[in-house]
Amino acid sequence: MQAAAASKIYVSRRQGSRPAAPLLSVIVPVFNEEDVIRHFLEATRPVLERSGLKYEYVFIDDGSRDRTADILAEQLQNGLPGRLLGLSRNFGKEAALSAGLEAARGDIAVIIDADLQDPPELIVQMIEGWRAGYDVVYGLRIDRSSDTLMKRSTAGMFYRLFDRLANIDMPANAGDFRLIDRAVIDALLRLPERNRFMKGLFAWVGFPVMALPYERPPRKAGTGKFNYWKLWNFALDGLTGFTTLPLRVWFYGGAFVSLAAFAYALYLILYVVVFGTDVPGYASLMVALLFFSGVQLLSIGMIGEYIARLFNEAKQRPVYILQDVIEGGTPETHEQGERDADES
Repeated sequence: MQAAAASKIYVSRRQGSRPAAPLLSVIVPVFNEEDVIRHFLEATRPVLERSGLKYEYVFIDDGSRDRTADILAEQLQNGLPGRLLGLSRNFGKEAALSAGLEAARGDIAVIIDADLQDPPELIVQMIEGWRAGYDVVYGLRIDRSSDTLMKRSTAGMFYRLFDRLANIDMPANAGDFRLIDRAVIDALLRLPERNRFMKGLFAWVGFPVMALPYERPPRKAGTGKFNYWKLWNFALDGLTGFTTLPLRVWFYGGAFVSLAAFAYALYLILYVVVFGTDVPGYASLMVALLFFSGVQLLSIGMIGEYIARLFNEAKQRPVYILQDVIEGGTPETHEQGERDADES
């Protein structure tokens, strides 16, 4: 484990105030995961039982069009502890995570994807980090060879750009896979924005954090749901949600271009006064016009991105809409499950 710099007094105080038997909520957003969801349950339940904690699943069906909801509803009806939140349509993973955080009842929560690219075995180590006083224990992907070269390259570029532009410290190659304390959950639920870039929000709220390095395996089954267009929009949401530097860049760029244009105009005037002839150069004039027109359109587009997000915030629409909640069994520990089975 790698602990980030944090005041020892806060960590030690948290370590001494942890509840002995916390309830663990496992938040799992799903979208068309019928091929992998049974594998996910088979992999996670033994880990959760070994932890010795009471646990519950919080599945968020983000508008699946396959049998994902049917499979989960069947498992819940057969006693799987937790619940299934059915969103009215596909709102996106960030909205699904927000719904899961609101529905989680645990003292701690683990956010994990159903594709098993985040090893469930690390949950026990995350719990140990939480007991040591850290409110956030996140998985740090040190090997992404299971991803395509294009995805690794673009992800690296985004993290470097975000680190330079944003005013928060968001660790590179840290996904949504993490354990968070109830205090962190409550802090996240107080954030009202509609354009929710959860990786940035996790970093923004702060709290003592610890990194847990791991090698990311390939997807167990099924196919990924993100394409490069969605990833591009996702990156734009992240950058525009946490920095206004692009606007300042265009302000300073515009000031520089204006000064350069004024200096060039002064040069032309002096040239005509001194030599008595105008300056030829229709081709160069057209190139300059087209170039600065492109710069203007690009700057207007950047401003438009911020205005569009202001527009979305001003409408005050909910982040998601629930159409149904299917409850399962009550949270139980492994020992309770074995005792109930013996009595029956």
